[in-house]
Amino acid sequence: MLESNKDSAKLDAMKRIVGMIAKGKNASELFPAVVKNVASKNIEIKKLVYVYLVRYAEEQQDLALLSISTFQRALKDPNQLIRASALRVLSSIRVPIIVPIMMLAIKEASADLSPYVRKNAAHAIQKLYSLDPEQKEMLIEVIEKLLKDKSTLVAGSVVMAFEEVCPDRIDLIHKNYRKLCNLLVDVEEWGQVVIIHMLTRYARTQFVSPWKEDDGLEDNEKNFYESDDELKEKTEDRKKPYSMDPDHRLLIRNTKPLLQSRNAAVVMAVAQLYWHISPKSEAGIISKSLVRLLRSNREVQYIVLQNIATMSIQRKGMFEPYLKSFYVRSTDPTMIKTLKLEILTNLANEANISTLLREFQTYVKSQDKQFAAATIQTIGRCATNISEVTDTCLNGLVCLLSNRDEIVVAESVVVIKKLLQMQPVQHGEIIKHMAKLLDSITVPVARASILWLIGENCERVPKIAPDVLRKMAKSFTSEDDLVKLQILNLGAKLYLTNSKQTKLLTQYILNLGKYDQNYDIRDRTRFIRQLIVPNEKSGALSKYAKKIFLAQKPAPLLESPFKDRDHFQLGTLSHTLNIKASGYLELSNWPEVAPDPSVRNVEVIELAKEWTPTGKAKKENPAKKFYSESEEEEESSDSSSSDSESESGSESGEGGGSEEEEDSSEDSSEGSSSEEESESGDESEAENKRMATRNSKNKGKSDTEDGKKKNEKSKTSGSSDADSSSIESSSDSESESESEYESRKTTKEIGKQMKQDRNLLTKDVSLLDLDDFNPISTPVVLPTPALSPSLIADLEGLNLSTSSSVISVGTPVFVPGKTHVLLHRMSGKGLAANYFFPRQPCIFGDKMVSVQITLNNTSDRKIENIHIGEKKLPVGMQMHVFHPIDSLEPEGSITVSMGIDFCDSTQTASFQLCTKDDCFNVTIQPPIGELLLPVTMSEKDFKKEQGMLTGMNETSAVIIAAPQNFTPSMVLQKVVDVANVGVVPSGQDNIHRFAAKTVHSGSLMLVTVELKEGSTAQLIINTEKTVIGSVLLRELKPVLSQG
Repeated sequence: MLESNKDSAKLDAMKRIVGMIAKGKNASELFPAVVKNVASKNIEIKKLVYVYLVRYAEEQQDLALLSISTFQRALKDPNQLIRASALRVLSSIRVPIIVPIMMLAIKEASADLSPYVRKNAAHAIQKLYSLDPEQKEMLIEVIEKLLKDKSTLVAGSVVMAFEEVCPDRIDLIHKNYRKLCNLLVDVEEWGQVVIIHMLTRYARTQFVSPWKEDDGLEDNEKNFYESDDELKEKTEDRKKPYSMDPDHRLLIRNTKPLLQSRNAAVVMAVAQLYWHISPKSEAGIISKSLVRLLRSNREVQYIVLQNIATMSIQRKGMFEPYLKSFYVRSTDPTMIKTLKLEILTNLANEANISTLLREFQTYVKSQDKQFAAATIQTIGRCATNISEVTDTCLNGLVCLLSNRDEIVVAESVVVIKKLLQMQPVQHGEIIKHMAKLLDSITVPVARASILWLIGENCERVPKIAPDVLRKMAKSFTSEDDLVKLQILNLGAKLYLTNSKQTKLLTQYILNLGKYDQNYDIRDRTRFIRQLIVPNEKSGALSKYAKKIFLAQKPAPLLESPFKDRDHFQLGTLSHTLNIKASGYLELSNWPEVAPDPSVRNVEVIELAKEWTPTGKAKKENPAKKFYSESEEEEESSDSSSSDSESESGSESGEGGGSEEEEDSSEDSSEGSSSEEESESGDESEAENKRMATRNSKNKGKSDTEDGKKKNEKSKTSGSSDADSSSIESSSDSESESESEYESRKTTKEIGKQMKQDRNLLTKDVSLLDLDDFNPISTPVVLPTPALSPSLIADLEGLNLSTSSSVISVGTPVFVPGKTHVLLHRMSGKGLAANYFFPRQPCIFGDKMVSVQITLNNTSDRKIENIHIGEKKLPVGMQMHVFHPIDSLEPEGSITVSMGIDFCDSTQTASFQLCTKDDCFNVTIQPPIGELLLPVTMSEKDFKKEQGMLTGMNETSAVIIAAPQNFTPSMVLQKVVDVANVGVVPSGQDNIHRFAAKTVHSGSLMLVTVELKEGSTAQLIINTEKTVIGSVLLRELKPVLSQG
């Protein structure tokens, strides 16, 4: 079937082979036949072939190497699943000779536009590192790059690679710490586990201990010989109020929702995080979630109960409310039962011990003898821990001595022996009762325990002890080695205390031991004989024989087996095994002084101040003209020189906006992860610094003065006639150069007019007054732009992008008059609101999209205090609101301006539009074309930029329409109606080119419409922002197709 020419037969064969692998059958013999189909054009077959190859590539390395060129070609395949599968197969061929090829493939895949491929690149890093650890430095570079990735699909995998390759490089996490905290809720479950464990270790190295109340005891223990003065100083230091680092709080707050996860591993990871890094007063919330996990299968129960057992030793109060959840069920396996007993013992106190003892009585009768024995040990521990019930427990255990089951009796004897060591004087009767049991008990440990007790208390039972020794001498040869050793000890003790009755008996036992098969018993016999039987060879020790054998023994300390496990991180394999497993990363101690928290700050340069024309520094001299010809020339030369630095195009790990308003928008940020957001990014830090340097040179006055002057310009030249004439001149012109000439001419004329009118303006004008540029009495049919032509022209000359010198922001070719309903008059109780996009640079910030809102009062009453209320924005999105409007008369209307940073995504900006009496929830969703600013460039520069944005940065589609729809004017009209793009001059009649850049990140967006023969055309979009490019393609295609 695999040799067949039909794809259906091959596909059927591959499905059967993969089915065999899934059932655990060996299909390696088919490797040669399968590997031939790796070049199949059928994607379904290809996927299944790669599944097979991933499984057997390591076993059949030679045959897999023959197809390595095919895998390399597949890394360039348009299908992301094929690219990812090829990388997986390549990394599964574990042959050192292809390490350079793997390294190159990983580097390319880490820059792939598909998050799925980047995720597989992170997985391949671990495989390559295990194959060739010498590649560590190069792999760290790739990890550093992937850590900056905003996709939730990649985050978990790259942190896993980080933990595997360079867990000690904490410096790589600093800049990405806040991003990881915010993405945590949206990462896949196993990624969440890895990230939480890594962040737990990170927090222990970067923040100070929140457990301040417990530090006193530790310090006193460590510095036992400290002077009183030093101790006093330390006490004063500890009294300083503790304030939690905001980043520490961010981690604790963002992991809290994951306690409700359906995945037990995630809940366990969050629980250990809270246990290790949260204040003790807040750790209690994990108990309910852990108890919920006890309803899971037995394997999960076992791990969870082990961790609860460790926690309950230190903090009993956390689990006391859930005591009944730890009661043993008859269906529980033995391992679960013993763990529950352990927890019940830890939680036992004077208040609940009576209830627990009644519960234990039932457990002792269990058919599971191992569990019954464990219960008896538990009763013994409760008796030692709680002095009030010691006698009760002892009496209960004595009653168990008459039990039919030998294991129960034996365990009771062992526990009673330990209890009697604590207060032997009071319990002579119990020792006599146990001596009688020697005839019936056969368990060696129990017999040895009784003999040891009688030997220790031989002076309190002088009549019974010699008789017990006589009985033991009879059965000495048939006893267990453990019992024989205790018989020898008993004989030695009686020889020293009651030699008249037991001298011959002890010598007889010593003679039996002298020839025993076990060398331990023979050695013990010789030692005791030399010690207690005086002769010429006896050394000095024989004088102290009585003190040696009958010395006061310390009472045994009955401790929990989980007592020493707390030095391992909870939830790890090392904690479960109580042994340090390979690969275990220890939690460091809290630092005494927190390291510098500024390392986690991501540099965000406020570009709102860039809206300052370069010539403004010279405006300080009032005698000079507003805009002289020489200043115009200087301005153009400055902008061309400053713009000559080319755009880096690299995206940093975190967007500027997300860091700026992170704390305020965290609670609403959970779940706000989308592909668009993951693709959106900021310019590189180096580029930001260069832009900041340019701006600092251009800026000659303070922000306040700049704001005032902008305001003066907009207020002076606010005529709607000038606006419309400016727009008409730019949209009706045939070539871009003519429109630029017109706009410059208009700018100079209005500049002269403004110079004359400057003195009429008041000094206390604020920037927010720009909102009130329309008189209330004027009825508004269509919203008019809030910015005057002079301000547009000023803003035109500013550096909006980091592109090359010949690429600059232009004026919009066309401003569609389409308005969108923000608030219907019925919903708004008479207040109606519409919004539209004026396609002008936003004066509130260079990363913001300008939005104009027209407010209409359709009621018969005055509406007061219209303002923006609560904002519910996704992570990174920012909004500059309009100045509150005191009142709006009936039938009145007013247009105000807002700025919204949509972060290059079409996510909705949700907020409340409020009046004095009501608040209305409204949303603004931008069309994809309004997230762009038009740019002007030459055809040569267009082709150069297009050449750098090929491959995955290019999307295209074929359009079929009537020839009359493909005239130059129709194509221009349709494209600029959908998107705010600039026209690029073209030397070919059949090719139309348009250029723009994204408002937030400044990434170029190049649109080409190439007319073919007949009624077809090809639409090509080149951009780094592939998500925006594909959405724009989808919107342009139907518009260009229709008549």
